[in-house]
Amino acid sequence: MKRLLGGQGTELRSFRDEGVLDSFPGISAERCERAMQLVQADGRVVEGAEAIVRALGRRTLGRLLYVYYVPGLRQVIDLAYRVFARYRFRIAGRQCSDGSCAVHFK
Repeated sequence: MKRLLGGQGTELRSFRDEGVLDSFPGISAERCERAMQLVQADGRVVEGAEAIVRALGRRTLGRLLYVYYVPGLRQVIDLAYRVFARYRFRIAGRQCSDGSCAVHFK
């Protein structure tokens, strides 16, 4: 995401870093585990595939992602996002030796 956004006014922060969620009391760690969260300048929060569309949509070619809002297509993309998010550690080939990733593989 950092490379795709190219420093276009979006600050990427990991919810796992100490104190990050304290800055966003309406966002829980559970929500962050399920999907990417985008906190917009006006305080509204969007998550998942829509967060990606909104973040990248400010870039010239990113505007093509607005096909996400075509009726029917949004539901398909959201489903694909949920599947990817659920299995992201397996897809990336990550293994946790201490068993901490087991929660993601349920």
